[in-house]
Parts: sequence; structure tokens; C-alpha cells
Amino acid sequence: MGIPLIQQYRVGKYVLSQRLRGNARYPLVLMLEPLFQCNLACAGCGKIDYPKDILQRRLSVEAALAAADECGAPIVSIPGGEPLIHKEMPEIVRGLIARKKFVYLCTNAILLPKHIDEYAPSPYFTWSIHLDGLQEEHDASVCQDGVFEKAVKAIRLALGKGFRVTVNCTLFQGEVPERVAEFFDFCTELGVEGITVSPGYSYQHAPRQDVFLPKTRSKQLFRDIFTLGRSRTGKRAWRFNHSSLYLDFLAGNQSYQCTPWSNVTYNVFGWQKPCYLLVDEGYADSFKALMEETRWQDYGTGRNPKCDNCMAHCGYEGTAVDDTFANPIKALRTWLRGPRLAGPMAPDLPVVYTRTDPDTLAVQVLPRQTEPRPTAEVAE
Repeated sequence: MGIPLIQQYRVGKYVLSQRLRGNARYPLVLMLEPLFQCNLACAGCGKIDYPKDILQRRLSVEAALAAADECGAPIVSIPGGEPLIHKEMPEIVRGLIARKKFVYLCTNAILLPKHIDEYAPSPYFTWSIHLDGLQEEHDASVCQDGVFEKAVKAIRLALGKGFRVTVNCTLFQGEVPERVAEFFDFCTELGVEGITVSPGYSYQHAPRQDVFLPKTRSKQLFRDIFTLGRSRTGKRAWRFNHSSLYLDFLAGNQSYQCTPWSNVTYNVFGWQKPCYLLVDEGYADSFKALMEETRWQDYGTGRNPKCDNCMAHCGYEGTAVDDTFANPIKALRTWLRGPRLAGPMAPDLPVVYTRTDPDTLAVQVLPRQTEPRPTAEVAE
């Protein structure tokens, strides 16, 4: 596991305190989206299809820090859009670190060399660099040549300056296990702290819908990848920024329900219902309203057609962490042995919604775009 001990300790202490208080719902991570604007237009992204006036909106420093204070999560992940476009991002990061939040600044790294000296190394700060595979796969994913090379140079630059660095990776349709294993080897040799990985969520607003993996295929893909990693070394040498039980879930060995409130989202519209990935479900005016008024029972595996193929860490890592505390011996055994890679997979949870339900018929399916989107204009 690539998560430092200080972070494991503080997050573990936070979870224990919530459980001792009898809190059934609490966030582990605040997904803080300071803007939607980006300097790339990736094939699998559903975050930048907004009118220009919305793409130009920015969260203020005060609003960003107030959201962190309001929800109390020990980890703050800052995605986008591209956060480094935000001119007040260094001030937001400093304010979060002062609050002892573990900050993951997610970036495609194109602007990182220009802005890196505006940040200081800290055990509470991590550059989370977007890489969806080796050069061919990543440049295809972001729909622009040369981005992989820029990202790798930025990773080496950040590591050389003493920063914590992780890689965040999304796997899509057509992945070859051998190439993914080579990519994980490459990341390990680069010296990054860990890899965050999950199957791509099928955003309704993504320009292409043929890139997303069905759930059963995702599980077999991860089994094949983990098998390659184990066969090379006798024991998996890759470092992941995940709990052992989430990796076991990816390999098809856990029948987990999503925990959408474990990764709450705050952006330029407010508190997003119910999670980071569903962008059309409405917003709450406060964190308290988000937790109390969201119909959580309407989301998750078998509960909503929008959630059918989701295995993303923002929904299921929280479930795995909760299972770790509930079943520590199982978690330890899985950590020692790694995910089970053969035998029957755990059954899927039953489907409790029906396609004839008026609520489910309201799901909007957008026609697939056939023309690539232009790269978003960025004033930088």
C-alpha cells in the first residue's frame, strides 16, 4: 500500500471517532471542484460540457475553505477541469494544509512546470497526475498527442523537488492486460508513491460512450492484470493508493454496495447530489442539507440504472474502508495474500429498480457525438 503511515493513522482515527459516535454517514473525502474549465477535452470526460459562462466560474478561496470546514473530511481531492488554471489555487491549498487536510491536487500536469514553485512540499500535499496508460493509450485517452511525455517530465520534476506524487489512472474499453501491467511497472520505476485506479464511469455527457467497460469485463480485466503482476515477482510489487479490500472488489471478490456519501462533492453550483460522478441530480445549499435531504437509497448497485456499471473508487473505496474496520482479519488476510484471482466471482447485488418505473424512465441518454470536441479555450 502506498499511503504514508501518518495519513493512515489520521484517517483511521477519524473513522474510529465517527463509528464510536454512531454516525452512519460521514465523508472520507471532499471532492472540491474549483472550476470545470480544462485545457484538454478527453474522450471519457463528462465535466466540461457547460456553456462558456459556467466554464469561466471559479470557487473563491473563502468558499473552498468553508466547504472543507463544513464537511470535516480528512482528505480533500481537488479535481476539475484543470485546477492549475485557477489563479488562487496556491492559496486554497495553503489554507487546506493549515487545517491539516491531506490534499490531492489532480492535474493533467501540462501547467505544472509553470506553477510548481507556487507550492511547497508537505506530508499533507500530493500532486495526483492523470495518466491513463503508456504513451499510446494516454494520448488517445486525452485526445491529444504529446501529453504523456509532458506528464512524465512533470512527475520527475515534482519528485526531484521533494513532493509527494501519485498517478491517477482510469481504464477504458479495449485495455490489454499486458500493457496495463507494463504501465504499472513504469509508474513503479518512476518512483511515485502510489497508483489510484478504477474503471471509467460512463458519463452521460461524455462525447464517446463506446469507451466504457461493463462491470463483469472490468472484474476480469483486473484479475488478468493482477495475475500478471503476481507472476512477475511472486508477490505484487505495485503500490496502489487504495485499501486491500477495494482491490479485492475490483477483482470481483466482494459484493459491495456503493457508499456515495463517503466522497462528497462541492463545486461552483454547491453541494452536488449524490456523488462526484452523477452531475444531473441536483444540488444542496449546505453539507447538512446534502446529508439529510439526499435520497441515498435511490443510488448504488441495483438501485439506479445510472449506477449499473460503476465500480469507481469514489463510491466503493468508502465501502471497502468500512468493511476493513468491520472485518479487520479479512482485510489483513487480503492485504497479505493480495486479491483472489481465480474461482467464482462474488454475485452482483440484486436489481431492485424496474425499467418501467417513471423515475428510472426519466434518465436522460444523450446521443453520442461523432465529432471530437475542440480543446477548451483557456486564458492563462
